[in-house]
Order: sequence, then C-alpha cells, then structure tokens
Amino acid sequence: MFIKKYLRLYLINLLAIKLTGQLVAGFSYGSSFNSLAWVTLIFLFAEVVLKPLANLLLLPINLITLGLFRWLINVLVLYAVTKITPLLQITPFYFSGFESGGFIFPATDISYLGALIISSFCLSLISSFVIWLIKK
Repeated sequence: MFIKKYLRLYLINLLAIKLTGQLVAGFSYGSSFNSLAWVTLIFLFAEVVLKPLANLLLLPINLITLGLFRWLINVLVLYAVTKITPLLQITPFYFSGFESGGFIFPATDISYLGALIISSFCLSLISSFVIWLIKK
C-alpha cells in the first residue's frame, strides 16, 4: 500500500512535469526520458519531505490568510528542486500574448519569479486534475 501510493504520486508528477514542460516556455527538464524521470523523483522527494516542513513553518501566516498563502509553499518547493538538480531549469521568457472571447492578455516579458509562479501553478493544476480524475 505504501509503495503503491508513492508510485501513483510519482506517475502523476511525471505527467504533470511533462505537460508543464510543453505548456510553459521557460520550464525545461532536459531532453531525455531519463532526465524527466530523475527530475520527477527529486520533485517527489521535495513534495514528501520539504513541503510538510514548509507547511509547518508557514502555518501561522497560512492561518491568517485563510490558506491563500499556500501557493507560496508550492513555489518554494519548486525553487528548491531547481536548486537541487541542474536538470530542471526555469528561465525568464517572452509571452507573445493571447486573445479569446473578448479577453486580451497583452504580450509581456515574464521574469524568473513569474516563470516560477506560472510553472508551479501549472504543476499544481495538472496534478490536482489528474488526482481528481483518478478518484472519480
């Protein structure tokens, strides 16, 4: 049961990292499946070990903001993974803009912090969606 849980989480994170690499221009994990597998393993380790520690340390701020500060914990974990392994790189990029249904997102330069936040949001969104699909 213990191994099954972490294997499932590993495969979900593998899919999330692969899709985030295709969706976010500044997110890259290397060119081979081996580098993707290693990045996912390190990311899983960070989520299992570092994320609970960060949750505990930032608990008072998280309680005051009613849980809205939780996104920063995901960003910090992703930043730690980029510092642990050179395979995962997050770089600033140029967003060429987007228009759909009357909504216009103008072209802009995305900084390193912005790329980190967007990447973290995509990883969380994809993995949450896959977990939701599996539980249905």
